[in-house]
Amino acid sequence: MAIDKVKAYFAKLGIESKIQEFDVSSATVELAATALGCEGARIAKTMSFATPDGDILIVAAGDVKIDNHKFKEAFHTKAKMLPFDECEARIGHAAGGVCPFAVNEGVKVYLDESMKRFETVFPAAGSSNSAIELTIPELEKYSGYTMWVDVCKSREENI
Repeated sequence: MAIDKVKAYFAKLGIESKIQEFDVSSATVELAATALGCEGARIAKTMSFATPDGDILIVAAGDVKIDNHKFKEAFHTKAKMLPFDECEARIGHAAGGVCPFAVNEGVKVYLDESMKRFETVFPAAGSSNSAIELTIPELEKYSGYTMWVDVCKSREENI
């Protein structure tokens, strides 16, 4: 299971005890926010996309959506999410538990600017009923991110 890969990854770093597992699903922003008792914006949702240069992950605040124009400017291709049933094979985590930790080799991680307004965020931890609270510097460190990007609509545009 992917959560076992994430636990092993964090065990090497001595922080596996920070992973939270729930008796309920946390597979969507809304479900994760309810399970954690926090605002949905602080859920660091991880979205998987196919690009001509390989599969990538975009980690963004839970209250924003991808801006197709900004995505195309940043990655020189249309935003094309991976099919639900291909996530696990291509990324290393099944849809609902996709996270930027312990991903398959060659998968690049990008962090969206939308998260910088928070001190801590909650990405999934490899399953549809898990999360880990991390500071932004911790997220940078543990995700092995490639770079920060601005590929989401502003919060005002999402309303």
